[in-house]
Amino acid sequence: MRSKTTRARSDGSKVPSIYDVGREARVSVFTVSAVINNKGGVSATLARRVEAAIRKLNYRPNLLARSLAKQQTHTIGMIVTDIANPFFPAIVRAAEDAAQKSGYTVLLCNSDDKQEKEARYLELLLSRRVDGIILNKTPGKLSPVQRQMLSDARVPVVLLMRTCPGLRADLVQTDDKQGAMEAVSHLARLGRKTIALVGGPPDVSNARARKQGYLQALQERNLEYHQELSFDGDYRIDSGYRAGLALLPRGPDAVLVTNYLMTVGFMRAADEMGVHCPEDFALVSFDDYPWLGCFRPRLTTIELPKYELGATAVRLLLELVESKRTRAKTVTLQPQLRVRESCGFMLRSIKAAVTA
Repeated sequence: MRSKTTRARSDGSKVPSIYDVGREARVSVFTVSAVINNKGGVSATLARRVEAAIRKLNYRPNLLARSLAKQQTHTIGMIVTDIANPFFPAIVRAAEDAAQKSGYTVLLCNSDDKQEKEARYLELLLSRRVDGIILNKTPGKLSPVQRQMLSDARVPVVLLMRTCPGLRADLVQTDDKQGAMEAVSHLARLGRKTIALVGGPPDVSNARARKQGYLQALQERNLEYHQELSFDGDYRIDSGYRAGLALLPRGPDAVLVTNYLMTVGFMRAADEMGVHCPEDFALVSFDDYPWLGCFRPRLTTIELPKYELGATAVRLLLELVESKRTRAKTVTLQPQLRVRESCGFMLRSIKAAVTA
């Protein structure tokens, strides 16, 4: 008869148990468990012996048994609105890195910014008994049924970059208002007077914050706001293209485009119309990527700390999962202005040198 501490491999050989690791390391099973679960209180010498025994025996914890005992699956659900947007891969990578270090895995879902798809994924993640969810919310509220499901499941949620009306949850975001203010102020310092805006969806919190920053900077710089120079996009390439077709004929001398994909569409429209950046208009875009330095003109951007966003979201979520706090918390990370050619900075420097 096989003992309770012994499992069998498919080839009939014995699978090492936690008791085998304890015997090999000459420590108690409680010490082995403490090392495996990173509970601390174990000396470095004993921890090294346990880790050596685990490697020697090729021991793998029985994750199913641990999940049932702790009522945890050590999985995190993550829903983003558009995985094709280059903004998200670094965030997801950071979340995965942070989760893995803490013994968790990440289940990634892509909502395509559609509420019905988001609803299906929320239901799926809850049915998989994830320990928590990181949610980059589609526009709009959660339905009463969805809120009730989250409440009944007692699954904590951390919102990523977007608020959700009616949902009390942690939030990790960037200071989008400040980023837009820095962009417009920089353009104004370069002498630009009529600054257009390609904004995001008005019902998304970070899009509203970026427009607020744009408007406040215009006011502080004594620049006139022209409603016809403000275009509401949807953070996708086509809307940036339509914005370019609508705004460029109005002759702005600068434009703030509030995400990278819309910048791609905007610049495509400019190219088709024979309008050149930065000679005909200056441009600042939101978010920065390593490849932007390879293009001409090189884009001046408001960089958002993507890796830090993902890592922070996981840290907040695990604090809730492990019951280290109960009050909702908001973390706001700071953006950074990165000056290159598209804002016209180099043109101004050349003109100054010529007239000196």
